[in-house]
Amino acid sequence: SKEYLETGSDEDLYLLGEQWCAESGVDLRLGTQVSRLDPGTGSVVLADGTALDADAVLLATGGRPRRLPGVDGTRVHTLRTRADADRLRESLRPGARIVIVGAGFIGAEVASTARARGADVVVLDALDVPMSGVLGARMGAVCAQLHRAHGVELRLGEPVESVVEGRSGVTVRTASGWRTDADAVVVGAGIVPAVEVAERSGIAVRDGILVDASGRTSMPNVYAAGDVANHDHPLFGTRIRAEHVEAANRLATVAADTMLGREAVFADPHWFWSDQYGTNLQFTGYAADHDRIVLRGTPDEFDFCAFYLRDGVVRAAFAAERGEDVVAAKELIGRAQRVDPAVLADPGADLMDLAMEGVS
Repeated sequence: SKEYLETGSDEDLYLLGEQWCAESGVDLRLGTQVSRLDPGTGSVVLADGTALDADAVLLATGGRPRRLPGVDGTRVHTLRTRADADRLRESLRPGARIVIVGAGFIGAEVASTARARGADVVVLDALDVPMSGVLGARMGAVCAQLHRAHGVELRLGEPVESVVEGRSGVTVRTASGWRTDADAVVVGAGIVPAVEVAERSGIAVRDGILVDASGRTSMPNVYAAGDVANHDHPLFGTRIRAEHVEAANRLATVAADTMLGREAVFADPHWFWSDQYGTNLQFTGYAADHDRIVLRGTPDEFDFCAFYLRDGVVRAAFAAERGEDVVAAKELIGRAQRVDPAVLADPGADLMDLAMEGVS
């Protein structure tokens, strides 16, 4: 949604290349469908009936882009694969009008990339404030301000009612009666977790595959990680299914260690980042249960860090161009320590010194 969508450069894009697998003793079987896992034997049963013996199994099945009911066509895009990005890039040209459904991070990044390539952009979202479910209304409004400051037409509280594709474009209508013609539509509404193999195997699922803090599923010796994993987070006392690469990497590492007999737990604060319109945004923690926000910096200038507190304890942070503040926030969140709000807000205070107090 960022560099690759804009430039098409595939440098550093590959995570599991065939040559690396061959050199590392990894048997990579592409085009192979798994039917189910056999709880009696611990084997992996393939669609052709072949059974692979296994001491441990990791499910990293990810998910599929969530689509709008009845909305499809050659000018309607989702973004999940490299091929999706290649097809979408052709539509992001100077003067093209692009409608993006969904103002979450994927929708926002596509909007930023489209503007960088010279397209006119309309972003629709059913919520009255973008990203309010993750960031809350106050910081969600800052995200809305960032879009508008870069020439994006942002229409909130506008659920899509219909998308009709014609010979030369697409007509989009919302529930309020608003309509517009566009060259392409991008649906950025998250994913549907791919839990089919787990379901056929009798593994517990609910908004993904349920796992503990070490990645274990309800079936012995079977683990899950990535976008499909709904994991128990001991630091926040809740379940989280995160759709971002850092959480996927972290839980995968924890699951791999545990599979090899090195018991590990994913208790770190979640962290993810986004580049939009030349501004670096970062978020860490879990903000759903906060009771106060303390600001450091200037949101109107997109140079700030917002600390989310509950009972005086830092639970999350959201920042623009303040990566060092986020690093300090991760330490504060992980230690669950009470902090003087005045110190958090003081631009002259050294937050890393505060975060490392008492650490030897």
